[in-house]
Amino acid sequence: MRGRKRRRLESRFPPSLFALYLVILLLMSGIHTGLITLSNEYEWNAFIQIILPITYWSLVAVGLTVFTRHQIAKTYDHPMKELAKAALQVAQGDFSVYIPPLHTSNRYDYLDLMFLDFNKMVAELGSLETMRTDFIANVSHEIKTPLATIQNYAQLLQNPSLTKEEQDTYTAVILSSTQRLSALVTNILKLNKLESQQIIPQFESYDLCRQLSDCALTFEAVWEEKQIEFEAELEDRITIHADESLMELVWNNLLSNAFKFTEPGGTVTLRQTSETDFITVSVSDTGCGISPEAKDHIFDKFYQGDTSHATEGNGLGLTLTLRILQIMNAEISVDSTEGQGTTFTVRIPTREKVKEHIYDEW
Repeated sequence: MRGRKRRRLESRFPPSLFALYLVILLLMSGIHTGLITLSNEYEWNAFIQIILPITYWSLVAVGLTVFTRHQIAKTYDHPMKELAKAALQVAQGDFSVYIPPLHTSNRYDYLDLMFLDFNKMVAELGSLETMRTDFIANVSHEIKTPLATIQNYAQLLQNPSLTKEEQDTYTAVILSSTQRLSALVTNILKLNKLESQQIIPQFESYDLCRQLSDCALTFEAVWEEKQIEFEAELEDRITIHADESLMELVWNNLLSNAFKFTEPGGTVTLRQTSETDFITVSVSDTGCGISPEAKDHIFDKFYQGDTSHATEGNGLGLTLTLRILQIMNAEISVDSTEGQGTTFTVRIPTREKVKEHIYDEW
C-alpha cells in the first residue's frame, strides 16, 4: 500500500524533475550573480547593466520552455498519440493492437495502467468479435441445413406421379425439419434472454421428484420405439427452491440427449439422491460416449460431438442447460467413456444454500 501511494505521489510530483530544475535554477542564479559582479567591477554603463540580465533570463526562459515542452511531448504527447493511433486501428476492426507499458512493472504510472487496461479491452473485444463471427457462421449453417431439406423435399412433392406413401414420407421429413428449425430459433432466443438477463428466475418451492417423473414420461414413446430400457431411481418426494419452468428445460435437454445417443436395446437411467446441502440428479446412458477432446467443448455454443450431424440437434441444448444451472447456483459435471456411455450429474443446493446466493447474480 505504501509503495502504491509513493508511486502515485511521484507521478504527481516527480522528485527527479524537481531536483533537475532546482540545480538548473541555482546554476542560472549563480551565473546571474557573476554577471552582476562583473558589471559592477568593470563599471559597465547603465544600459548594459539593464539589458544584460533581461537578455540572460530571457534565454534561460526559452531554454526551460523548450526543455519542458520536450518533456511533455516525451511523457504525454507521444504516448497519447500512440493510444489514439491504436484506438483508430481498433475502430477499423484490427484487434491485434498492443501498446507496451512505458515503464517496468514496479514503476507503473497512470499512463501505464491506462495502456494495460486498453490492451485488456482490445483482447476482450477481439474475443467477442471472434465469438460473434463464429455465432453468425454457426447459426447460418444450422438454419441453412433444415431449409435446404425443406426446399428439396418440397420440390419433390411437386411430382404428380408420387405415391401416397412417398408423399407421406416427404411430408414427414419437411415437418421434422421445420420442428428442428423452430427448436433452434427458440433456443437461441432463450439463451440470448438468459445471457442478457432479460429472464429473471422465479424461485419457488416445488416437488423435484414429480417434475423429473413428468419430464421422463414425455419420452415414453421414444424409449418404446427404440426399445430402450428406462430406469428411474427417485425418492417419493423432495422439495427444491428454484425456477420450475427453467429447470424443466434442463431435465428435458439431458433426457433428450440420453435417448438420442443411446442405440436400440440400450439403457437410460435417471437417478436422484439427497444430501445435507445438495440434491443430486444424474442422467446416464449406454450410448456412444464422448471423447476427451469433445468433453472440453461439450457446453460450447453450437458444439456437436457428432460432427456428421447424423443425430439431429443444434448444439445449444447443453449451453442453455449450463447457463440455467449457473443462475440457479447449481453445478453440472459429465463423466463419459467412449463406446460405453455418458453420465451427466447435476448438484442443486438446498433451500438454505439458495438463500445465500439468490439475486447475487442479478
